Amino acid sequence: MDKYKVTHRLLKQSIKSLVNRQLTSNNPIYRSISALPLGSGGRNPQLYRSFGSLATKVERNPSFSSLNSDDVSKILEYCNSRRLAVVPQGGNTGLVGGSVPVFDEVIINAGSMNKIIAFDKVSGILVCEAGCILENLISYLDNQGFIMPLDLGAKGSCQIGGNVSTNAGGLRLVRYGSLHGNVLGLEAVLANGDVLDMLGTLRKDNTGYDLKHLFIGSEGSLGIVTKVSILTPPKLSSVNIAFLACEDYLSCQKLLSEAKRKLGEILSAFEFLDSHAMDLVLNHLEGVRNPLPSAVHNFYVLIETTGSDESYDKEKLEAFLLHSMESGLISDGVLAQDINQASSFWRIREGVPEALMRAGPVYKYDLSIPVEKMYSLVEEMRLRLGQSANVVGYGHLGDGNLHLNVSAPQYDDTILAQIEPYVYEWTSKHRGSISAEHGLGLMKANEIFYSKSHETVQLMASIKKLLDPNGILNPYKVLPHSLCSYS
Repeated sequence: MDKYKVTHRLLKQSIKSLVNRQLTSNNPIYRSISALPLGSGGRNPQLYRSFGSLATKVERNPSFSSLNSDDVSKILEYCNSRRLAVVPQGGNTGLVGGSVPVFDEVIINAGSMNKIIAFDKVSGILVCEAGCILENLISYLDNQGFIMPLDLGAKGSCQIGGNVSTNAGGLRLVRYGSLHGNVLGLEAVLANGDVLDMLGTLRKDNTGYDLKHLFIGSEGSLGIVTKVSILTPPKLSSVNIAFLACEDYLSCQKLLSEAKRKLGEILSAFEFLDSHAMDLVLNHLEGVRNPLPSAVHNFYVLIETTGSDESYDKEKLEAFLLHSMESGLISDGVLAQDINQASSFWRIREGVPEALMRAGPVYKYDLSIPVEKMYSLVEEMRLRLGQSANVVGYGHLGDGNLHLNVSAPQYDDTILAQIEPYVYEWTSKHRGSISAEHGLGLMKANEIFYSKSHETVQLMASIKKLLDPNGILNPYKVLPHSLCSYS
């Protein structure tokens, strides 16, 4: 089967065609939808700027943003009956074009659905609307003595509905697992306007199919998530962070194995970055300093532990670091002495994406690869591209998630041809996933076969057809265009 490849260049062209295309309040589609009995503010046109995966500004008027679940239901029922496509949007922090409109889609923005509905301090169960910004939830829970099981570099903008819809991973997955394990229930609106109330708060419910999982990670292609209930863990009093240097990737692997064995239940994050990533951060982010400046190191590892006994946890981490130093796994390291130093360590790791963007054009790949093979891809890409681009590797080593980035002087078809489909073929060959946590969106929808069998993808398409027979929900995303009919 021929597969149409959506490249960075083609996606930019698709978006560019929309920039000067204003849908004003005189547009018949907007007038007809705004005539619906929507909740407060939903009728008013709002100029909404969406920042797509290529940081291309798309101005569209209107979008519907001051909404509640009933409003979303009415809009979807109306659009479905007239086969009008709809794109759900949250914080627009995605990197694969999942929230980017392709043609004349109606945009439903969840930003105003941002209420915290309930929080149970005994169970730690949070119920909230989909438009809640992740950082706001983190702050709210912090005041309650709890934490979100999810933490992302984009937490200041991303929304929990988008996090759930993309099954976002992040920095705490190694300790708390994915959203499939932490989301207890959700409310979603189907294409025909039906509201599925699966907003349960039970940790155990073995009555039939657990349908909420269809909407976790389906990127708004099966329904629009409007409310979520999440199990949140208590905030532990002891947090320790170490920033370490390793001379080769094999040492990083062995260090991870030892950390799991010796730190056990208190290990909450294990991040790595190579020297190329460190150089970018130091050169492009103001105020960032290398905590280990005495020598140039090939790899850096950030380890975080969280527990309930400060002295015990610190002693355990210090003993682990001493053992790792004596055995040659680490060549240097420093333990954060206060919250400011800890924040500066995290700033290095979380600042890599920002540094890459400031450095210029970048090709981004979010891959799951067996840990022992992970960095081999980075090394092979450096050999493949030579001096034409800077290949950077970093990510969540604790859960096998590599962020492969190719920083180039400009977007170039020759460079892209050297990267794709090689990266996807290599990942598939090693039984990896071409999307670890970012989703497929528009850019990778046609590449799904590198990670899933034809039979599996066909079943996904059947589910899509069942729940969205007219194909109005986030068209051209997630599934190959050849398997979906968009009228």
